[in-house]
Amino acid sequence: MKFKAIGILLVILGIALFSSAYVVDETQQVVITQFGKPVGEPKTEPGLYFKIPIVQKASYFPKNLLEWDGDPGQIPTLDKTYIWVDTFARWKIVDPLKFFQTVNNVLGAQARLDDILDAAVRNLITSHPLIETVRNSNRPLGGDEYYSSQSRTERDEMITNVRIGRAKIMEEIKKQAEPKVEEFGIQLVDVKLKRVNYVEEVRKSVYARMIAERKQMAEKFRSEGLGEAKKIEGDKEKELKRITSEAYMKAQKIKGKGDAEATRIFAEAFGRDPEFYSFLKSLEVYRKSMDKDTSLVLSTDSDFLKYMKGYTLEKD
Repeated sequence: MKFKAIGILLVILGIALFSSAYVVDETQQVVITQFGKPVGEPKTEPGLYFKIPIVQKASYFPKNLLEWDGDPGQIPTLDKTYIWVDTFARWKIVDPLKFFQTVNNVLGAQARLDDILDAAVRNLITSHPLIETVRNSNRPLGGDEYYSSQSRTERDEMITNVRIGRAKIMEEIKKQAEPKVEEFGIQLVDVKLKRVNYVEEVRKSVYARMIAERKQMAEKFRSEGLGEAKKIEGDKEKELKRITSEAYMKAQKIKGKGDAEATRIFAEAFGRDPEFYSFLKSLEVYRKSMDKDTSLVLSTDSDFLKYMKGYTLEKD
């Protein structure tokens, strides 16, 4: 009976020892509560710790970075342009005791961050024009050579108005929210604008303007191309006429030389017998000027038919 009581006592002591021990790893920090109220200092270093079983309870909180992802919202800029803004942030618990006393858990902290960061984002976005939200500096935009001079001038005027820029606005959002989240034992590590977009109505007008600019660019390229084509065609016609005239000149020279050579040969050939030459030419004139329907009235002393005079047909 005595051994049985000792065994039961050892079991109870074992259970009590087991329930009183708790482990804190590298990514955790613990606040010990007694009847719902925190007692002692938070345990922020990893190791094995002990608490009063049943009476005390260990509340664990993460030590690493935590995410906050805001809901996209419609916000007007200073120049009355409505945009959709999607924001995210990174935060961590640096004072677990204060965190437990104020927001109690991570879900409660997320709700407080929603209120604080959304308000800060809205305040900073509405205090600056759109160009400050989407650009960081006055660095010239690429591709300016593809835009008309008018659109490029308008865009350059907007760019020169960038005084703060997107990065500075995000820093201001962080600075504005930091004192408020410190009250909950939270350190705000970083705040970023994940996405900025126009609302549907503004987006349509922006797309329409982009389409108009692209059409203007296309017309510019077409006109430049047509001008270049006309220039090439003109050069082609000019070169073609030059080649044709040079070829005609060479052909006429060759033809002239050929005619001269032929005339010389004929003159040399017929010069040996002028009477025969005169006879051949007369026959050629007869063939060209007379046929079976030709009638001639000539005087008896005409030389036109001198080679026909005295010519008689032989009879069989």
